[in-house]
Amino acid sequence: MTITAAALQLSFSDDMDRDIAATADAVRAAAQAGAQVILPPELFQGYYFCRHERDEFFARAFPADAHPAIETMQAVARDTGTYIPTSFFERDGPHYYNSLAMIDDRGAVMGIYRKSHIPDGPGYEEKFYFRPGNTGFKVWDTRHGRIGVGICWDQWFPETARAMMLMGAEILFYPTAIGSEPAEPNLDTRRMWIRAMIGHAVSNVVPVVAANRTGVEEDQRFYGNSFIADQRGDIVSELGTDEQGHVIATFDLAEVRANRAAFGFFRDRRPELYGRLSEDR
Repeated sequence: MTITAAALQLSFSDDMDRDIAATADAVRAAAQAGAQVILPPELFQGYYFCRHERDEFFARAFPADAHPAIETMQAVARDTGTYIPTSFFERDGPHYYNSLAMIDDRGAVMGIYRKSHIPDGPGYEEKFYFRPGNTGFKVWDTRHGRIGVGICWDQWFPETARAMMLMGAEILFYPTAIGSEPAEPNLDTRRMWIRAMIGHAVSNVVPVVAANRTGVEEDQRFYGNSFIADQRGDIVSELGTDEQGHVIATFDLAEVRANRAAFGFFRDRRPELYGRLSEDR
């Protein structure tokens, strides 16, 4: 079985309707290129608003069953026959989450994942807006293979990738919003971000797909550099900092599975020694 995966890289205008429409157009372009699973960036309905703590930004959230981004991606998924992991700002009663709706190739929502790890720092004030996710990690069966999806800060935690692999994931996707550090202008976290995900690819022998935004939003520049790495950790498709478009790659999942077995990482695991990892201290 093969899977052709794509990740989108876009800049945004902060006009919700325009940004959602631009993302839909980019999905169609990736589908035309042969992609079967297409990953937009994190929170693509506008600017990355979490750089500020402002009450009015809670109005950007919608329930999952009435979110304009989800509704549009459902229509595009039906039209193109593609799967679209769709990031969105979710309102659930009085609670707010950074969430992802997994949309199948018929336009149905297969399920919701809520971001597990919520960052809090200058320029990335997500704890002001989002509760920690309560869904646990998620994987989904598609017609092209079983996929796992984490959201942005999740990708810095090796436990996220390993948990999804133990749930049977055959390829990992990470929608992202990462750019310059307002409090440390000389700190370039772009290379760290790439290396962290390549580490997941290598240590789990799994392809990794990363979608980031690009462009300048107020005084914050987003890194772009969306990429796809193979199960060896080699980047097989990438974009530069300022480019817009998509990255795309095809993987033979039987070959990936054989490579994973040959490395022995999962054969040689010692879960009885890992209890410390689940202790909260």
